[in-house]
Amino acid sequence: MSAGTDPSIPYKTYLAEAEIPTAWYNVRADMPKKPAPLCIPGTGQKATLDDLSHVFCTELARQELDNDTPWIPIPAPIHDFYKMYRPSPLVRAYFLERALGTPAHIYYKFEGNNTSGSHKLNSSIAQAYYAKAQGLKGVTTETGAGQWGTALAMACSFFSLDCKVYMVKVSYEQKPFRREVMRTYGAAVTPSPSDTTQVGRAILAAHPGTTGSLGCAISEAVEAAVTHEGYRYVLGSVLNQVLLHQSIIGLEAKAALDKLGVKADVIIGCAGGGSNLGGLIAPFMGQKLRGEADYRFIAVEPASCPSFTRGKYAYDFCDTGHICPLAKMYTLGSDFIPSANHAGGLRYHGMSSILSELYDEGLMEARAVEQTSVFEAAQLFARVEGTLPAPESSHAIRVAIDEALRCKRENKAENIVFGLTGTGFFDLTAYQQFNDGTMKDFIPTDADLARSLDQLPVQPDENA
Repeated sequence: MSAGTDPSIPYKTYLAEAEIPTAWYNVRADMPKKPAPLCIPGTGQKATLDDLSHVFCTELARQELDNDTPWIPIPAPIHDFYKMYRPSPLVRAYFLERALGTPAHIYYKFEGNNTSGSHKLNSSIAQAYYAKAQGLKGVTTETGAGQWGTALAMACSFFSLDCKVYMVKVSYEQKPFRREVMRTYGAAVTPSPSDTTQVGRAILAAHPGTTGSLGCAISEAVEAAVTHEGYRYVLGSVLNQVLLHQSIIGLEAKAALDKLGVKADVIIGCAGGGSNLGGLIAPFMGQKLRGEADYRFIAVEPASCPSFTRGKYAYDFCDTGHICPLAKMYTLGSDFIPSANHAGGLRYHGMSSILSELYDEGLMEARAVEQTSVFEAAQLFARVEGTLPAPESSHAIRVAIDEALRCKRENKAENIVFGLTGTGFFDLTAYQQFNDGTMKDFIPTDADLARSLDQLPVQPDENA
């Protein structure tokens, strides 16, 4: 019997509400070589709790610096909120398998079953909770495609916090309905770069007419936080604390696979800053680090913003305005402005320090894919599986299909798992361009990358 018609495995596998994880998993505790520490620009000194607490909520700063505690209990109010939309389903992609004629079994963890339309709510509710517990008035943030901004607006509404969102200008213009969802939940949304902050005005002066980037928006959000009393900055990806919160994705996925008696062979996720991929692979990577099991992990990034595949592993600013601490990561340079591709959530110049260290040690693979091939995969998936995927998620779909076709050529019945981070109903402008045949691929030249990489800061001594 072919994989596409095997009735022995349910089409969707849900855990019971009582099986929602009660603690987040901190993969750093099992990493023999820890991610390089954040450093203060200019001095090169390691960032302390006091340094970070001026920007982040104090408890989140503690989580950011904690390399040793494997399990962090999920506070009851956050766990109760999770019950509104978790556990999320693990889905067997029978119809995609059948369309590809592959012996592989394909599974995806679907995180789009909430109003934010993505996995971002997993961390936004945690960060809003800690802000409320600290007695803050509100928080500031950036957003690319808008999923993070929407998720944070929802979380802030739940805890009665003010929410200021700086949205990358190209996404602000491409995705007006995502912007309106944020406003419906009470958030103030500003296109970035803007003339409302000092750093925004400087970026506009240096790059007139720029469509913006996540690095630009981060700078504005941080400036807004540190210049307004009672506010802190929160981030939807990249940071250790965010990957910690997102580990709930991987913990649920592994529990569901264990319930089915299935071991994954290949685990795939899209990668912009790293929140989805890091969360999905966390418990599996933990097993690999402890020598308990082996897996292939594949990070998929846009060819227009290829941090892993063409970037440099070095200390760099996390933001274009050079306000934030330095992080050691695979980077294209903080001055790099990605092209206006439609995967807004992946338009970031750097990558999570955790994932960067794992990649540098050869524990992960990375691939860069062009957006026309991504939307070809998205269209096929929508037609055969019935879910319209977000452009970001579709990067993972592209490589899952490629891996399934490899299995077909090699006649291997491998188990492929990927993260479907969200839905694409606010991305119909992109689908329109693809359907009209007007979508183009944007790939930076070596000279483009050299210009920004040449501007990397003086490298601190991470061992000092």
